[in-house]
Amino acid sequence: MGSEAQSILVAVTAGRDSATNGEYGVSVTYYEGALDNLKRWMTHEDPPGNAGAPNPGYDKPWRQNMAGKGNAGGQKGAAAPSAAKPQYTGPDQELAAMLERDIVAQGTSVKWADIAGLEEAKRVLSEALVLPMIMPGFFTGIRAPVKGVLLFGPPGTGKTMLAKAAATETSCTFFNVSSSTLASKYRGESERMVRVLFDMARDMAPSMIFIDEVDSLCSQRGTSNEHEASRRVKTELLTQIDGVHGAAEKEKDAAAASPDGEPPPPRHVFVLAATNFPWDIDEALRRRLEKRVYIPLPGQEQRLQLLQIRLKEVDVAPDVNLEAVARQLEGYSGDDISNLCRDAALNGMRRFVAGKSPAEIKANMGNLGQLKEPVTAEDFKQAIRKINPSVSKEDIKRHEEWLKVFGSL
Repeated sequence: MGSEAQSILVAVTAGRDSATNGEYGVSVTYYEGALDNLKRWMTHEDPPGNAGAPNPGYDKPWRQNMAGKGNAGGQKGAAAPSAAKPQYTGPDQELAAMLERDIVAQGTSVKWADIAGLEEAKRVLSEALVLPMIMPGFFTGIRAPVKGVLLFGPPGTGKTMLAKAAATETSCTFFNVSSSTLASKYRGESERMVRVLFDMARDMAPSMIFIDEVDSLCSQRGTSNEHEASRRVKTELLTQIDGVHGAAEKEKDAAAASPDGEPPPPRHVFVLAATNFPWDIDEALRRRLEKRVYIPLPGQEQRLQLLQIRLKEVDVAPDVNLEAVARQLEGYSGDDISNLCRDAALNGMRRFVAGKSPAEIKANMGNLGQLKEPVTAEDFKQAIRKINPSVSKEDIKRHEEWLKVFGSL
């Protein structure tokens, strides 16, 4: 199958999946891209200057049908789009299709309330991304929001959840990127992927680019083990982040030049990066990420909140004192606490299947109530004995020292 046909197939598949999930606006975008590519392929035409613009009237009946489904489908949260989301119209359509398939996340379900504590990080992200979308007239001039934030801290402390919650609060397009997503064995393609990523983010603005494990993508330059290809990718990433800052300056100029001084509708592109190794990040990237926020291990109150959040779908026995359990979990990360709750909640199932063959288990599946018995204090004791913290004290100390030197709230 040729590359053009593969690109069309990828777009059609993504469009079908989006429509099945009730995301009709996203589905329209994918199908429009597939139609445009198909028309160009069948006529052997090069993409014109306005490639990607929908053909007036070509898909009007179909679009109206999809809009009707959005209104009448009855799915919670699914609404008919007033217009299709803009799509990437540049020359690298194949790379764009790969990025859309792999990293564009629409409608993340994580909310601020799902995250225990971390109020300082929530404040920084609200001021940088959420509030400028709600009150753009205020965030101008010296109050212009920052365009880049770095979240750093031990693994499993909630950095990715913070990114998803920020995207949910603004309903912006969420690009979830890691170094493996942008890696390519072909010379020059990784730089192109970075360039296309930022072009797509600008086309689909307001948007957020979340770069997880950014230290793998943009470690310090000039080291003895640095490859030329890696250096080129870092340079392209830094250039594109500079472009985001330049676009912000143009927005401010446009607001100042408008007759009433009101800014145009915000089309922010926000860069959020996360790392477990902030000391490995290139200093040029560190400078571009103006806010550098430490995401620590949860304290006593946050651990109690995490236990309550993780156990809200199961019954807890009266003999369980969650405050006492939280005190025993000092040094545990959020992920560690989630794993511990899962292990404790599975003990009822373990007692149910103990000593039974697969056939006996299947024959007793009518007694599902036994599988859902309340989680007891003994279940937590067993889980705590088996599951130890995953973060060392030395790692915490190193993060706190870096915070004192480079932290920025």
